Amino acid sequence: MTYHLPAGKALGGPYIVDITPEKAGWGHSSLRILELPPGGSHSFETGESEWIVVPLSGGCTVAAADDFGRDTFELRGRRDVFSGVSDFAYVPRDARATVTSAAGGRFALTGARCERRLPARYGPASDVPVELRGTGNCSRQVNNFGAAGVFECDKLIAVEVITPGGNWSSFPPHKHDEHRPGEESVLEEIYYFEFAGHDGIPGLGYQRVSPSGPGRDTDVLAEVRDGDVVLIPDGWHGPSMATPGHHMYYLNVMAGPEAERAWLICDHPDHAWVRDTWPDQPVDPRLPLYTAPETSA
Repeated sequence: MTYHLPAGKALGGPYIVDITPEKAGWGHSSLRILELPPGGSHSFETGESEWIVVPLSGGCTVAAADDFGRDTFELRGRRDVFSGVSDFAYVPRDARATVTSAAGGRFALTGARCERRLPARYGPASDVPVELRGTGNCSRQVNNFGAAGVFECDKLIAVEVITPGGNWSSFPPHKHDEHRPGEESVLEEIYYFEFAGHDGIPGLGYQRVSPSGPGRDTDVLAEVRDGDVVLIPDGWHGPSMATPGHHMYYLNVMAGPEAERAWLICDHPDHAWVRDTWPDQPVDPRLPLYTAPETSA
């Protein structure tokens, strides 16, 4: 199994990234990246998955239609992932979704197989909690738009992480590949990367995933660039390293078989002590890159 998919290696139909449970070899998590030209439109059947549509660049209209009616949401979006929090739209399973963009743009469709059909909804940017996690060179920003306990879904968990150039994110390494009630949940995870350039030079970073035990042998050490994807069915994941001078963005999509939708993780025992050093260091002064707007207008 190839767990690192460089840009262009995960194409599928109209999508520049098309990760389905079948392609990933697992049971729940999906990610599609859709690019639309000005005036472009794309429709898809949600099937047995719930979806959150979040603009990466540009704005769009999201329509969701099923036997219960039709809902339409105008997403203002953003210039790019380094310029602001975006609003988003939730589309339930067993529906038909249409994404239309007057000016064009790039849009992430984060999905998870689910059982419950929840109503279609709009998520304003002003409601997205922006969390600063870690300190020192482990400082990063997390946009918790689709986190458990923030926005209701049946199975899907989705967040954005921004790591300033030179910092380490997803550290200490952690895992969520065993069912241990109250301590750890089983979640498949997708990382999708974008980078801030400098004077026309593209950015890059590095991603590590290491085996966490018998039968959980995912092993990745990858140089990642714009549009790359890393699949994490199991294992210790982290660090995610941003090269100096280039901020790193990644979109995390998670889902799993647990009855409770929760992000419960276990730190690598060799590196868990790092968390104890955080109270003695300041948060990187470059963070937050931005905060959520005060209103959705």
